[in-house]
Amino acid sequence: MKFSWRRLLKKRRRDDPVTALQKDEPGEVAELGEDQLPPESEMSFLEHLEDLRWTIIKGIAGVVVMVIVASIFNDWIIDTILMGPAKSNFITYQVLGIEAQDLNLLNRTITGQFFALIGIVVAVGLVAGSPFLIYYAWRFIEPGLYPLERKGMRFIAAFATFFFVIGVLFGYFVIAPLALHFFNSFVISETITNDFDIMRYFSGITWWSFGAGLLFELPVVIYILTKLGIATPERLRKTRKYAFVGTFVLGAIITPADPVSMIIAAVPLYALYEGSIYISAWTERRRVQELKEAWGEA
Repeated sequence: MKFSWRRLLKKRRRDDPVTALQKDEPGEVAELGEDQLPPESEMSFLEHLEDLRWTIIKGIAGVVVMVIVASIFNDWIIDTILMGPAKSNFITYQVLGIEAQDLNLLNRTITGQFFALIGIVVAVGLVAGSPFLIYYAWRFIEPGLYPLERKGMRFIAAFATFFFVIGVLFGYFVIAPLALHFFNSFVISETITNDFDIMRYFSGITWWSFGAGLLFELPVVIYILTKLGIATPERLRKTRKYAFVGTFVLGAIITPADPVSMIIAAVPLYALYEGSIYISAWTERRRVQELKEAWGEA
């Protein structure tokens, strides 16, 4: 008996995929319709498990390769990327005209630098190897999707990747240096010197960068919720004032909460919310049109 994991998710009407691929004429193969699944989606349960096992192995292998590459170039990664915001000549300070000072970083434990290096190499390897995980995960689920769904998933993946990268860059080039400059220049007594622990420094850079990347996924979340019929443009417009306050709260969380850096972080977040309203309106129109076509009312 054949098993399709797709049937476990939802029962749907479709034509026989084998029939859809029968040759109409010698040398020609009929194309699958938007409501038809390819024959490779029909696999036994054990075959699905074997396919999943190799998917995991290949994805992890890609990450391991990138960890090895990161370990080879660890000097450049640490000195140029991670230590960039700690230097007074960092590009953000030059563009904004900020007279920053070099940060003093200290190692306070015997194994601190060793584990800091391991953590940096693994983190960079995971980030650089994530495309392998995404690619093989996509190869695993692709046979169970209809052609129209495949197009939609590709759009969402590209959409999410774009905003995540923009968010990470914003966190690295804007939030992180402003936060570091604030904490480095903040003193309660001239007898106290600001010397930062390397582990705290690296975790701070990671949090500000990837935290901003996750926050910049707001348009993607709104798009998905609108496709599901949960979010609507009207609801988003009614919650504008709450979103305005919420962006400043988030800005205070991911920055040192000084007025300048908080505003710099909050303004793009609120702009993303306003942009999400237009995305929701466009998605809502598309969803209504698809429903009309499904019911033959278009």
